[in-house]
Amino acid sequence: MLHTLEPFLQLPEISEVIVVVAADQRQRCADEIDRLNATVPIRLVTGGDRRQDSVYNGVRACGAESEMIIVHDGGRPLVTTDLIQRCIAACQENDGAIAALPSRDTVKELAVDSTLIERTLDRRQIWLAQTPQVFRRPVLLSALENADRQAITGTDEASLAEALGYHIAVVEGSPLNIKITTPEDLQSIRGILEDGR
Repeated sequence: MLHTLEPFLQLPEISEVIVVVAADQRQRCADEIDRLNATVPIRLVTGGDRRQDSVYNGVRACGAESEMIIVHDGGRPLVTTDLIQRCIAACQENDGAIAALPSRDTVKELAVDSTLIERTLDRRQIWLAQTPQVFRRPVLLSALENADRQAITGTDEASLAEALGYHIAVVEGSPLNIKITTPEDLQSIRGILEDGR
């Protein structure tokens, strides 16, 4: 978690950090945060059942003066200050902005519950979403509240904002901005950290 927080704490644009954690992880996270001696206020908030519930809890904990809100996965510890700043800059011109990578592979769409190919998608139009995802505060609140009212579950915040017609820009992310989802991902990140990025 500390690797993930460090780039955010280095940026003058960041006025506060809200860390959303599971209830049973609060004390461990609080102990780690105390060791940081951060100059930016860091608060812990308990998460929800779904990703968007956790994000909603975090957004509601943000200070009212926050004009933009950055959502980032704690499981992406190699995020850089440059990527965060590029997402912030793109959000200033749009309703929101996300980091993403262009697909390098041919992408096949399958029939629902099938292993049969329906069609091949144009990979020039396929981008693989990452975080950070940055939104103007009213945009993100509106998207989360609408999803709550309509019982919509999104895989990321951008999809919830897109559903309301907001304009979300894409900033080219980094192949090193890996999300830890498997033991192999963790091994890759450890190797990158040992090599000094």
